[in-house]
Amino acid sequence: MTTDLFAELQTGTRLPMGEQAWLLHGFALPRMGDLLPALDALLRAAPLRHMTTPGGLAMSVATTSCGVLGWVSDRRGYRYAARDPVSGNDWPAMPPVFAGLARDAAAAAGFDAFAPDSCLINRYVPGTRLTLHQDRDERDFAAPIVSVSLGLPAVFLFGGHARSDKAVHVPLAHGDVAVWGGVDRLRFHGVLPVKPGCHPVMGAQRINLTFRRAG
Repeated sequence: MTTDLFAELQTGTRLPMGEQAWLLHGFALPRMGDLLPALDALLRAAPLRHMTTPGGLAMSVATTSCGVLGWVSDRRGYRYAARDPVSGNDWPAMPPVFAGLARDAAAAAGFDAFAPDSCLINRYVPGTRLTLHQDRDERDFAAPIVSVSLGLPAVFLFGGHARSDKAVHVPLAHGDVAVWGGVDRLRFHGVLPVKPGCHPVMGAQRINLTFRRAG
């Protein structure tokens, strides 16, 4: 995919990234009126923070979670937990607009009856990136990953089943949703450094919502 081609896409266009992986261009845009206030409320209840990697380094991406389980990282490793390790409280409940968006996007990509129990919220500021990795912390891999992009544009790296496989560069815009599962569920993926800019709604940041069936 190229940026020029991407710019010409109409909202609702579904583009393949793999055999069972799709980019749903602008899929989340009609729900922004409910989605963004719900996001603001979540960030007040469970503020973003820079977690520590197992190696002891601070992650460049700031994170928080909502749902029954939240994703956490510290010197003990990566895992899901029922409580926010900072506050000690249960993670905020997943708002209905979040769960509905994830369910409908999964269905549009061919994955019916997706019921996420966890949403990882990542904030990228300009210059922040996410290196290639697999989502392997869930108990099973039958459910897809649903990833919603908000704010500044980014380039999503969608690789193969080995870290050394060549990755496809997929431009992401505000409101885009990427869904991958089935034979593509364990593909390596990441995000190139976010370029400087200021989104008219979200400001100088990119927020990513990643829905999973973790438990």
